[in-house]
Amino acid sequence: MIILVGPSASGKTEIAKALVALFGFKKFVTSTTRYMREGERDGVDYNFLSVEAFKKKIENNDFIEYVCYNGHYYGTEKRNIDNMTVLIVEKTGLLEFLKLKDPNIITYYLVSEPEILEKRMIIRGDKPENIKIRVENDKIDFDRSIKEKVDMIINTTSNTILDLALLVYNDYKKRVKL
Repeated sequence: MIILVGPSASGKTEIAKALVALFGFKKFVTSTTRYMREGERDGVDYNFLSVEAFKKKIENNDFIEYVCYNGHYYGTEKRNIDNMTVLIVEKTGLLEFLKLKDPNIITYYLVSEPEILEKRMIIRGDKPENIKIRVENDKIDFDRSIKEKVDMIINTTSNTILDLALLVYNDYKKRVKL
């Protein structure tokens, strides 16, 4: 399984989409209580849940991990782990997956220049007040310690999504039998 982690607008979603489209990976559909953005589909981009439904899944021990990030719950269900799956998580989620010590879970930390991240958030239609909160939260969540825990760090500032997806795929297939 490929895990992508990084600050808001670092390219996680677009790289995951490219891995699915080009190399036959399945997107690990996580669950969230956040609002659905324009163009997103329930069960495809996320499993959009009410807070009550999410908390019921917590009670049933359905998640490998879950987190409250920027005021919304996000969680990964145990039933979705597979070598041909790509998953996007935040720092807390990454730490939970690393506890599994599964050699078939390969982690990639995506980084970019702060100005680029802010521009990307504006382009995708994030509200200015949310951008400020995300930037501040990401400074705390993605400190230096995260870099020591991942298998590979990738700067997404000047590469195309295709180049980045190829980089992840080629590295992954060297590490895991597909």
